[in-house]
Amino acid sequence: MDMRELSLSFEPPLARLRLARPERRNAMTLAMWRALPELCAEIERREDARVVVVEGAGGHFCAGADISEFDAVFRDAAAAREYLGAIEAGLEALIALDRPTIAALEGSSIGGGLALALCCDLRFCAENAHLAIPPAKLGLLYGPVETRRLVDLIGPARAKDLLFSGRRVETEEALAIGLIDRRVPAGEVAAAVESWAREIAGLSQTSIRGAKRAVEAIVRGDAAELRDLVEAAALGEDFREGRAAFAGKRKPRFG
Repeated sequence: MDMRELSLSFEPPLARLRLARPERRNAMTLAMWRALPELCAEIERREDARVVVVEGAGGHFCAGADISEFDAVFRDAAAAREYLGAIEAGLEALIALDRPTIAALEGSSIGGGLALALCCDLRFCAENAHLAIPPAKLGLLYGPVETRRLVDLIGPARAKDLLFSGRRVETEEALAIGLIDRRVPAGEVAAAVESWAREIAGLSQTSIRGAKRAVEAIVRGDAAELRDLVEAAALGEDFREGRAAFAGKRKPRFG
C-alpha cells in the first residue's frame, strides 16, 4: 500500500488519520483496512495525541470499499473470509482507541466509508454530504461491527430502513435520527472539527477517556466497571488540580 493512501500524522494535541485516494473518492482497499489496526496502535503509543480526527482528501470522506478489488477479494471463500476479517479488525481497532475520535464527513460517505464514521465517537458532517448504505443494491450485507454500531445509534427500525433501501439519507434527516452529531455548512467541516477537538484536548484526559469507557460500560451493562471509573477519577490527580484551580480562580493545568 502507498502509505499516502491512508496516512497518520501528529499535530499535538491531535492525531489525523487521512484517507487520500481522491481519484477514487478515497475508497478503501484491502491494504488500507489491513493497515488500520497498526495505525491505531501507533496513536495509542502517543500520549500527546489526545483527540483523533478521521478525514478524507479532495472534498470527500470515503465512497466505501473499492469495488475494483471485488473480483479478487471475493474470488473464493478463503479470500472473502480474509477480506471481511480485515474490515472487521480495522473497525474494531478504531472503536477500541482509548481517546475521542471524530469523523469529518464531506462529499461521499457511503457504505464502508460510513462504517468508518460509525466507528468513531462523533460525526461532524457537511450539510451537502452524501450518506448511504448500499449493500442491498449489490447483494451484500453490511458487516457485523458496523451493523451493530448503526443499530446502537439509530435503533433497529431505522437501521432496517437504511439497510433495506440503500437510499441516500439527507443530512437534515441524518441529524434528526442520530446518524450524525453535527450538521455544518459546506466548507466549514474542517474548522468545526478542529475547534471541537482542540477544546476537548484542553480538558482533563482522565475525565475524557473515563467518560468514553463509562458510556461503553453502560451500553454493556457493566455497573462494576462504571463504579470503578467514577471512584478512580474522584481519587485522581486531575480532580485535585481541578479543585485547586477552582479555589484559586485560575484555569486548571491538566497533565
